[in-house]
Amino acid sequence: MLVDGSGSGLLSKMEAADTGTPKSLRTRGVLLAVGSAASNQVGAAMGSLAFPVLGPPGVVAVRQAIAAVLLWSIAKPRLGSFTRAQWIPVLSLALALGVMNLTLYFAIQRIGLGLAVALEFLGPLGVSLFGARSRAVVVAAALAGIGVLALTHPDASSDFAGIGLALLAACGWASYILLNRTIGRRLPGLEGTAVATGISASLFFPIGVFIFIKAQPGVAIVCYAVGAGVLASAIPFALDLVTLRRLPPSLFGVISSIQPVFAALVGVVILRQPLIPLEWLGILLIAAANIIVLSFGGSGRGKALFN
Repeated sequence: MLVDGSGSGLLSKMEAADTGTPKSLRTRGVLLAVGSAASNQVGAAMGSLAFPVLGPPGVVAVRQAIAAVLLWSIAKPRLGSFTRAQWIPVLSLALALGVMNLTLYFAIQRIGLGLAVALEFLGPLGVSLFGARSRAVVVAAALAGIGVLALTHPDASSDFAGIGLALLAACGWASYILLNRTIGRRLPGLEGTAVATGISASLFFPIGVFIFIKAQPGVAIVCYAVGAGVLASAIPFALDLVTLRRLPPSLFGVISSIQPVFAALVGVVILRQPLIPLEWLGILLIAAANIIVLSFGGSGRGKALFN
């Protein structure tokens, strides 16, 4: 059971378990981030099946609406108690959610998946490098960046609009990380994320209604879009907020490199798309980066090891 009558339940128990050594808390945070990434990529694969009918705006509209309904029912936010210091990051996160999702999809259409994903990863990579407190995190971020390039092996492109959209998605992802960290400190439970998702969903709602009236999607397409809303929005949004209460953004940025890894593995398992040796090398580099973060990131040992 996810929630009980007071809006607590599994998520509350997860947060109540935030006791133990820094390393144990970091390990739990990494596991939550891995679960978020796995859910996100399975949901993204489902959402892609609805693209031919609904297009990126339609899928984003459904994703945001489903996530808003689920998170709002869990968090039961008390809007009247929000202060100005709480509203500012919530409204900013609402904008970041829309930018992060929509611009990436349009970038993929213009410059291809590999280059779009590689450029988008500049967002969390930048968060890691600028926020790094040890050389371990810097080394891990560099390995993760090289791994993402090997995994996506992007082609060159002269479509500057597509490149700009991918970079905008990178800014959205970086903002998403930093704003969730702030919201996790200023608001209890999932209240901030629920309200931000609700605002973002309301902005996309008219677009979604127009697309649904025009496209008249079948039951299967609607199910794909709804599944994407649950797996690629509601669950990751909740898990990421809890994770960023346990991990600093610099470590979370490196761990975000597992997103393209899960995307590739979903392609292998579900879409039967084999990986070439270079892509497997990319996965190994990303795995090494995350092992470094888990073992040395955030501890004095990391500085000693790489001095």
